[in-house]
Amino acid sequence: MKGRDSLKNAREKQSDSARVEVVNKLATKGHLTARERINRLLDSDGRVEYGSIAAKTPDGEWISETGGVDFIGSIAGQTVIASSTDYTDHGGGYGAGRLGRLYQLALTNRWPVILFVDGGGSRARHPRTGLGHIETSGTFGKFNALDGVMELSGWVPTIAIVSGPSFAGHASIAGFSDFLISTPGSSIGMGGPPMVEAALGQRLTPNQLAGSEMHEKTGGIDLLVPNEEAAIYEAKRYLSYYIHKNNSNEPQVLNVEEGASIRSIIDGIIDADSLFQLRENFAPSVITALARIGGRSIGLLANDPEIDQGAIDSRGASKIARFIELCNCYEYPIVSLVNSVGCTNLWIDKNQNVTSEVGISRWHARPIMAHQRRTVPLLAVQTGKSFGLTESVMIGSSNENIPAIKLAWPNIEVGRHDGFSAVIDHDAFDDVIQPEETRNYLLSLLSHFPLPPPRVKKKHRIDSW
Repeated sequence: MKGRDSLKNAREKQSDSARVEVVNKLATKGHLTARERINRLLDSDGRVEYGSIAAKTPDGEWISETGGVDFIGSIAGQTVIASSTDYTDHGGGYGAGRLGRLYQLALTNRWPVILFVDGGGSRARHPRTGLGHIETSGTFGKFNALDGVMELSGWVPTIAIVSGPSFAGHASIAGFSDFLISTPGSSIGMGGPPMVEAALGQRLTPNQLAGSEMHEKTGGIDLLVPNEEAAIYEAKRYLSYYIHKNNSNEPQVLNVEEGASIRSIIDGIIDADSLFQLRENFAPSVITALARIGGRSIGLLANDPEIDQGAIDSRGASKIARFIELCNCYEYPIVSLVNSVGCTNLWIDKNQNVTSEVGISRWHARPIMAHQRRTVPLLAVQTGKSFGLTESVMIGSSNENIPAIKLAWPNIEVGRHDGFSAVIDHDAFDDVIQPEETRNYLLSLLSHFPLPPPRVKKKHRIDSW
């Protein structure tokens, strides 16, 4: 019975009830424990934990794993992998559970992966070193905690949530993920404060060094939310678009006047409350979002002419390129709303400071190349201007990989911007329609494209940023 009692005790040590002081301390700071995160994320039934037991002592006592928890479970009935590090337990250092093993199952079965990654990176010294334990936990199979995320890129959605300090290997996992959510006061960086202090003699807090607020402005994260509860809610919402559905909504008209804001136009085209915007405060002259039209998940790409006349700088170009890759991998048809004066090598910050950027042609080549290998249908609507490289960046330039439909509104500006333009603006359209007809055109055409069939291999990886 000793072995049974020992195993029971080892499992009980992992429960939150066994460390009330730590749980209360986290609660006062507005944070959840690793198990509380998983409980809020996954459906209540059918959960299976991996790697809770780490070792056995020479005396036959079972030892529980440390640093985090790993599960297979479901979200709204969809099977997922869920893992959470625990910064209060050995700094959340990886080495816990069977995460690499779970990556293999995700790859084989196309299960999405959700990772809470706050911690200081891999352990410099294992907490059981020198104790003579017989190890029963650790990596086996083809992946470790890092390379599995890279292999899954573009094959299944990978979601990372950072709600505390995340450095070294933890930050790498966050960066390799398709979709990254963070909370204010958190930090994501390759070298933590002790390393910076050793090199520069200056002590910074994690947030001063690599704060999520900074990453939001520079494109390092997809979404900044108030707290962990909100992060879990948004992770579930993001994952819901991955479930493809047939068109279901009744047609409706777009009640919008000429010169309306792009936000009003978008609201009139997509299903109510279906907009899920990515990197909203990075390169804001370009809008990238997931949405639904008639219940069908789509990727929405749009210029915002109220910000720098919709001009596309290098940040906007890279934002567009990665978004096309994301939509192409997960079979989201793209709706592109075009209204821009073109591409620019000038960047204007919020204080109206103008910076000339180098390498502009290479940055703007990225979305054009992403369009070139795009296989999902793209439905384009020109709502205003389309000068210079706008069309190539927003809908592609290949004669072969053309949009499924290219519509125009009556008020658009067409023709060459000047007689010496190196790039000719293309004036060919499938039809010119009234704004209020737009949703019904898109809804009807989307209904003719079948839902994506099962794939046996992925198309490509998604840029890790």
